[in-house]
Amino acid sequence: MTIDPVKQADLRVALGERSYDIAIGPGLLSRPDAYAGAIHGRRVLIVTNDTVGPLYQQTVADALAAAHDVDVLALPDGEAHKTLGTLNLIFDRLLEGNYGRDACIVALGGGVIGDIAGFAAASYQRGIDFVQLPTTLLAQVDSSVGGKTGVNHALGKNMIGAFHQPTRVLIDVDVLETLPPREFAAGMAEVIKYGLIRDSDFFDWLEANMEAINAREPALLIEIIRRSCANKAEVVVADERETGQRALLNLGHTFGHALEAELGYGTWLHGEAVAAGMCMAADTARRIGWLDGAQVERIERVIAAAHLPTAPPAELESTRIRALMARDKKVKAGELRLVLMHDIGAAVVTGAHGEALDATLNHYFGH
Repeated sequence: MTIDPVKQADLRVALGERSYDIAIGPGLLSRPDAYAGAIHGRRVLIVTNDTVGPLYQQTVADALAAAHDVDVLALPDGEAHKTLGTLNLIFDRLLEGNYGRDACIVALGGGVIGDIAGFAAASYQRGIDFVQLPTTLLAQVDSSVGGKTGVNHALGKNMIGAFHQPTRVLIDVDVLETLPPREFAAGMAEVIKYGLIRDSDFFDWLEANMEAINAREPALLIEIIRRSCANKAEVVVADERETGQRALLNLGHTFGHALEAELGYGTWLHGEAVAAGMCMAADTARRIGWLDGAQVERIERVIAAAHLPTAPPAELESTRIRALMARDKKVKAGELRLVLMHDIGAAVVTGAHGEALDATLNHYFGH
């Protein structure tokens, strides 16, 4: 796979009346024309957090000011605040401000803000418009696309939510300049995931270019975001509400969500937990006989090159992780299902393969 440097890329998520565009490029947050057609009413509530807001909320407000009445709500930052209590802060502002059904929420932040603001938009007056302005790599390549919204519960991640598509996703690559290295690495977990589940050419390219990607070369950033969003858009269009192949996007997530819940939300970043989870999924597939040892080592090597963990904390207990995995959204008729790889670039949703899974958990954890 080779790339031709581009300054901007545009994609379309084709979902009939719920279709929307994804724009990827530099300087999009400050361009009034980038929002044209995505916001239909006069009133806009920018929902951000107290880390991202000081950096970008005025830029966005200025871009919208000529055509809209703009207010800003800054929520506390972090996965630990992705709760029903925080969601109610958005509802409080909307109700106190007498926002109508023609209002629009603009989600300015990472995956937590996108998910919680999107859920507020899905729920307020049974659904209002929202626009995604993702400011982390993870949100740009994954959570901002596809319409999954929600909050966490103490017993499970993202167990309370709704499908609600945005009216536009604006991915300004300039914001990645201020993204801390740990957050950038966390986003790379979701990028690598696309290569593992359905795009082996992309995985090969990531393997060959990881050093330059880590250096955040602009043309490479646009390409990894474009390729990731294109992969996700194809899956979402084929299975919007995750009744079939969209579950493939959860490679590593069943393990990873259990790790996040057990460690406490925010202790490990989502991408860090997914990275370790993908290595655990690869180990399980090896024990079944689907992957060989060389493939597992290659997967671990690429994940490590992205400055991500290849194993979970060993001090956790396998029985606890197994119990948390049993609450996963992919459980069907009481049976845990996993996303596992037959090959690099070829994943399937399958039963838990209990003996192989138990062997993997016992390998990584105490009993």
